[in-house]
Amino acid sequence: MAHRRPDRQHAASRRRRRDSADRLARGLGWFSIALGATELLASRGLTRALGMEGNERLVASYGLREIATGAGILASENPAPWIWGRVGGDVLDLGTLATALDGRNPRQENAGLAFAAVLGVTVLDVICARALGGRRRQGRVGFRDYADRSGLPRPSEAMRGAARDFQVPRDMRVPEPLRPYKVA
Repeated sequence: MAHRRPDRQHAASRRRRRDSADRLARGLGWFSIALGATELLASRGLTRALGMEGNERLVASYGLREIATGAGILASENPAPWIWGRVGGDVLDLGTLATALDGRNPRQENAGLAFAAVLGVTVLDVICARALGGRRRQGRVGFRDYADRSGLPRPSEAMRGAARDFQVPRDMRVPEPLRPYKVA
């Protein structure tokens, strides 16, 4: 039989995990701002070091994305969606770096190191997002399930033919002076 911890210990453990995830999220927010500033201000040097000359504007735009995401993480009461945004950005970064891993790139080794670093940060982002996402299941941030709704006011069978019988209300009709001129 499994040993069950008392409720007080279980709640304290949950609180520690949540606090750890919050600290990690804040750290990732500051990291995102610092990385974004570097990408924005030193895009030429970064692209040269990675053998990706000509992609300075792309790297600078990735910097803006990082800064915005970092600010969102730090300003938000629920940073989980912003952390998931970081994960999406990491996927973009990995795809971009993958183009620099071909044999023709003289700086392929640097691009490989950058790819490994981004992959490591992606793992951290996913761990953090999943830890923060656990709060939703605990009821702190509620989500409604609308899977059983169609968006129609009545069942679909009752809606069939409803548009055919529809009469435009008088106050919504085009006024007579604005109607097209009809030749008899």
